[in-house]
Amino acid sequence: MNHDTVIVLDFGAQYSQLIARRVRECKVYCEILPFNASLDKILEKQPKGIILSGGPASVYAKGAPHVSKELFELGIPVLGICYGIQMISYGMGGKVQKAAKREFGLSPLKIKDHRSLFAGLPSTLQAWMSHGDHVTKLPAGFKVLASTANCHLAAAVNEQKRIYGIQFHPEVVHTEKGTKIIENFVRKVCLCRPTWNMDAYEKTAVHQIREQVGNGRVICGVSGGVDSTVTAALIHRAIGNQLSCVFVNNGVLRLNEAEQVVAMFKKNLKIPLHYVNAEKQFLDLLHNVSEPEKKRKIIGRTFIRVFEKAAKDQQRKKGKFDFLAQGTLYPDVIESVSVKGPSAVIKSHHNVGGLPKDLKFKLVEPLRELFKDEVRELGERLHIPYDLLWRQPFPGPGLAVRLIGPITRLELDILRRADAVVQEEIKKAGLYHSIWQSFAVLTPLKSVGVMGDERTYENVCVIRAVHSTDGMTADWVKLPYDLLGRMSNRIINEVRGINRVVFDITSKPPGTIEWE
Repeated sequence: MNHDTVIVLDFGAQYSQLIARRVRECKVYCEILPFNASLDKILEKQPKGIILSGGPASVYAKGAPHVSKELFELGIPVLGICYGIQMISYGMGGKVQKAAKREFGLSPLKIKDHRSLFAGLPSTLQAWMSHGDHVTKLPAGFKVLASTANCHLAAAVNEQKRIYGIQFHPEVVHTEKGTKIIENFVRKVCLCRPTWNMDAYEKTAVHQIREQVGNGRVICGVSGGVDSTVTAALIHRAIGNQLSCVFVNNGVLRLNEAEQVVAMFKKNLKIPLHYVNAEKQFLDLLHNVSEPEKKRKIIGRTFIRVFEKAAKDQQRKKGKFDFLAQGTLYPDVIESVSVKGPSAVIKSHHNVGGLPKDLKFKLVEPLRELFKDEVRELGERLHIPYDLLWRQPFPGPGLAVRLIGPITRLELDILRRADAVVQEEIKKAGLYHSIWQSFAVLTPLKSVGVMGDERTYENVCVIRAVHSTDGMTADWVKLPYDLLGRMSNRIINEVRGINRVVFDITSKPPGTIEWE
């Protein structure tokens, strides 16, 4: 069926994808377009609502992203978030100025009008602010809906044109009832039907895979993680034996991971798997490489080269391969490169960064528009085992981005053993499936210690554990002290090369989940 659509115009916010995810949580389909998409391109999508994202610019700055004023005359409901409300004011005759007091963090939002956007919400709620500019004069026809102590015009509306603006971020988990605010916009204001779900996505994706591939053959790289496994299962459902899966041991896997992946695909999923042990090839290229982006680029390029060779080996047996399948997700794309807007680059991911210009395969990326929780929901429909489906995310570059500093085989082995302790103890405590990610990081820092009667000078290990729903934001997990104590004691006693263990209590933002 055709789904009602909401468009997010990206003005450079790191959370543009998160806005889209929140809309989808309301069972409404959502796409992201760059801020400078033409009106024809926007109307081609037949949107029932448009959301203007936040962004780091000032509306008056040279080169600042702007939209056509005609956007506000289309008769389509608009919601401007942060920079979005400033863009509405700028485009419709209001005023925007530097705030006397910038607002960053939570502020009490006092709601003055509980119709439409704030329907069903309390009179005061905590809202996440992040702005230096603010609207000082609303355009004609607008009225104030909500205020904070430092921002009188924190929310406003032109009821006749159905244009709303808010100076806070409802999409982040920190804002109380934030998803409800977005739901009110897409359901009560835009009147969108709640028809978007993974049942519909699966049917569409299967059709699109069949249409793209035709009679061609697909080679799919799998790691044993959720993304690549769901990718393989979905493509296998679409084209059956036209798919061949390859698992590459890149040398930066966790303890005993290669053996576990091979057994899982053959015994549980019943999908044929070709195993390539390229550990030496990867580690020779990574030896003593310290710079995080260089690690990712090496792994990405080598991954493709190994795949090309594996494809040649397989095509001698099964026929030529035309496509390479990858488990690329929305967060991979937005954090790697701004493909749909001016969002700042945080880091590249191996799935979308470092691909060579002479890539000999066409890409099949059926999960590219999904978030992790949507992928897991899709995986349930594909009957993937629970333990695999709820396996914690593991980065494509593996332990290379958890080993801070130069890559060596010795340090990798130390990290593997420390990480195995963390995994074992988290599972024993019954916390594994309730935590988004928990793992060990090995730092190049060394500290003095005493073991027995001898002085030691060895590495510092970090334990990292975070709660998240989609990887875009995360809070550190308040692990029990006794659990932290057991992990620390075991790592120091069982892993030679570590004499100090610390616990990371940084959330995202301002940090990232991984250290590199």
